[in-house]
Amino acid sequence: MPRRLAAWLLTLLLLTGLAVAQEPEPGTVPYQVEIVPTEDARLDAALAAVSQLVALREKAPTTALGILGRAQGDQRRLQTAFRSEGYYAGTARIELLGLPLNDPALVPRLEQARGPVAVRIVANPGPQYRIARIDIAPVNPAEQAALVAATATPFGITPGDPARGAPVLAAEETLRQRLLAAGHPLATVVGREYTVDFDSQTLTVAWKIAPGPFAVFAQPSVTGSDTVSQAFLERRAGRITGQPFSPERLEAERRDLAGLGPFGSVRVQAGTQLNAEGQLPVTFIVTDRPRHAVGINLAYETNYGPSIRVYWEDRNLFGSAERLRLEAEISRLLANGGLNQATYRIGATYRDPDPLRGRLGPEWSFLGSVFAVRELLKAYDRQAITLIPLLERRFSERLSATIGPVFDVGQTGAPGSPTDTWQRYEIVGLQMGLRYDTTDSLLDPAKGYRVVGTLMPAYSIQGSTPFAPLRATASTYWDVLGNRRSILAVRGTVGSLLGADRLDVPRHMRFYAGGGGSVRGYDYQSIGPRDAQGRITGGSSLVEGSLEWRQRVWGDVGMVAFVDAGSVGGGVAPSTGDLRVGAGLGARYYTPIGPIRADVALPLVKQQGSSGYGLYIGIGQAF
Repeated sequence: MPRRLAAWLLTLLLLTGLAVAQEPEPGTVPYQVEIVPTEDARLDAALAAVSQLVALREKAPTTALGILGRAQGDQRRLQTAFRSEGYYAGTARIELLGLPLNDPALVPRLEQARGPVAVRIVANPGPQYRIARIDIAPVNPAEQAALVAATATPFGITPGDPARGAPVLAAEETLRQRLLAAGHPLATVVGREYTVDFDSQTLTVAWKIAPGPFAVFAQPSVTGSDTVSQAFLERRAGRITGQPFSPERLEAERRDLAGLGPFGSVRVQAGTQLNAEGQLPVTFIVTDRPRHAVGINLAYETNYGPSIRVYWEDRNLFGSAERLRLEAEISRLLANGGLNQATYRIGATYRDPDPLRGRLGPEWSFLGSVFAVRELLKAYDRQAITLIPLLERRFSERLSATIGPVFDVGQTGAPGSPTDTWQRYEIVGLQMGLRYDTTDSLLDPAKGYRVVGTLMPAYSIQGSTPFAPLRATASTYWDVLGNRRSILAVRGTVGSLLGADRLDVPRHMRFYAGGGGSVRGYDYQSIGPRDAQGRITGGSSLVEGSLEWRQRVWGDVGMVAFVDAGSVGGGVAPSTGDLRVGAGLGARYYTPIGPIRADVALPLVKQQGSSGYGLYIGIGQAF
């Protein structure tokens, strides 16, 4: 019976996931390590980092004499830690069972040890040495002295600083990177001397620099793709041909190739010597990814429920990275009336990064879209077909502009009105856009700023009315602690309907506010002027602002606190006379493609017919 009971208990332990303690391996002896703190936290961390006694205590149990061997090896490693923090006269004493390593009684005591062996590391750092002098000399002083002197402006260390190893090594790399940025791709540090003076307790740093020749880029080659036109790739990468060498320019071109769509990865390999023309050879190594893709995007808003967008994409339609996307979207699935009151959008977008096969230049791209839409919204109902062919011009990695015609044909009316009362409209316009973006991420920016503006001079054929909606949005982001964990984000938007009274312009061209991406806590398009029946009519001006604190809490989980405000006016000039304010909290789960967002907001200024709260779910930050 006892044996059966023991077997039953063991089975119960295994089923409940409880671990059964294992006996130590024969001959091994556990030990505990104490590093007596010094007055320098950096030094304490460095001593712990190099100590094998600390690193292997749990990973690799050992015998009593093995503990002694680790301690003897640590004597040398601890000296490295002292020097790395500038304590060149530092010493450490290691005690086992309270005895120093050279005590004759230590080995017999260790051989008899069965319980945890007490290990104590006592550091005596002594004075911290200082940098006395920094000498930077070129290999060829007659020709290179001015260049090297220009790169040796303040670069991380100065005489009088603690003689720590990490800043000295970082300063050396800074010198090399500055020479690279100055157009010298073969720049190297060919000699380094670190001289310690124990009498004066100082360190002298001396570097010998070989800048190498100034060089421009040769015509780059692109290898690795079996599907994308080689001629197109050479035109695209060839934009840097003849330009002065720059690591930033090289990285920008790599990112541009990666952003085309057909490639899963893009690596760059710069030559180790110049060609016969004195140019630097460069090779971009790409790997193709699947040509076709399908996807689905989901979002949610309180009053109207989920929205679903599905798409199919060809990333290399004609062999020069042309991208065709067919997509369909249905939203507001929980609106009154169910699917009959849902909003639909179906169409195609096409992007050609090489229109007219290079005759416009590699800075130009073509973006075209055609969509059929049905919108049953709180502000208006609409059915239409839109066609927008645009040319995009990239002036730099940060600055781009678009221009092209807009064709919008359809009919629109007051929300809920019979379709036979809707008014037809035909709009022809010229859309002009400008974008300047210094942020470090599209979906989750932590620093930089972004400015986007559009102006569309247009003509309503049905009403013989010229008008021009103008809209500009700016946002900025501060990484408060420098570790992407605490972000302060600010956004502002202004808009104005120029050239016509708002009531003479089709309803969907007027300004509205409220909802996700605008003023959270209020229904979508619920902010603005209303008619005698209380229905939203849209305005001639818009002003919005948002303040958001984004805090990572633990791992990939974060929280957000925000305040949004907005006003839509009947005049051309934006005003805050009818300001609406919403505030709330949100949660974020950070993924490789961007954060998954869930926000809850409350309206601080109540308005008739609007909900008491708003819930918003999507991918990417709110702005």
